[in-house]
Amino acid sequence: MENIINEIMNKNIGDIKVSPSLSHYTTYKVGGTARLVVYPKNASCLVTLMEIINKYDVKYFILGNGSNVLFSDDLYDGIIIKLDKFDEIDFQDNIVRVGAGYSLIRLSLECAKRGLAGLEFASGIPGTVGGAVFMNAGAYNSDMKSVVKDVTVLTPDLKIITLANSEMKFNYRESFLQHHKGYICLGATLKLGFGERSALEEIIKERKLARKRTQPLEYPSAGSVFRNPKGLYAGKLIEDMNMKGYQVGGAMISTKHANFIINVGSATASDIKEIIDYVKKQAKITYNINLRVEQRLINWGDFDEKEKE
Repeated sequence: MENIINEIMNKNIGDIKVSPSLSHYTTYKVGGTARLVVYPKNASCLVTLMEIINKYDVKYFILGNGSNVLFSDDLYDGIIIKLDKFDEIDFQDNIVRVGAGYSLIRLSLECAKRGLAGLEFASGIPGTVGGAVFMNAGAYNSDMKSVVKDVTVLTPDLKIITLANSEMKFNYRESFLQHHKGYICLGATLKLGFGERSALEEIIKERKLARKRTQPLEYPSAGSVFRNPKGLYAGKLIEDMNMKGYQVGGAMISTKHANFIINVGSATASDIKEIIDYVKKQAKITYNINLRVEQRLINWGDFDEKEKE
């Protein structure tokens, strides 16, 4: 890793952090350490970084705001890439071009201020544009599929191309990027509608208040743990199994919203994973339903970035 660090520094790719705790990079506030975190300055620097990664055959992971991931407590023996510098934004009428590192909540608010409608659903999703595109993030019966015009990506052979909405294969919490390893979202173009600024901001305000009432925002979490089975709500299923308040170590199923696991104090990633596994087991026994984890499970051995089907 020392050779890699020296090469990254010599080529002035961007800021780096050596052996940081991943608890500082995730909203669960848990996780082991990573060998290296790199913040490429731009797309050209990212390409150079990927050339180095390929040269040394080291594993890597693109991390946004860390709001939908669960790293294990073990060492991540590779490079974490943060695209925070990819935060450019441009408004042209109702077309918005925005970088992968831009905050989704901030984008939603900026669009509402300009009377651009369609992104209000994202006002409470604490991720980045890149992560939202990757996961086809959504809420309130809407998602990124409904607003994305096209996506700029870096391909595995390090070419920058544009994929149209139809090529992104958006589905419920899924996209082309999840199933094609090596493609990296650099940014997206959104096509929005028009609305009254005051009305859009009122919707956002009301939903913020609703989230405070119904979600455990006062504790570290990563949002909804499980995907909703078709026609059902995962939170309701878990609540009906009387599992609110179920605790392992410093992790607990929220008493406010059963589809949230919260860090109530010094939780480990293993505590959270143990609860996830237990809920899945009980849902299978009780309802014969295979609950699917919405969050990405990283560095868990048999679980590689995404829960196996």
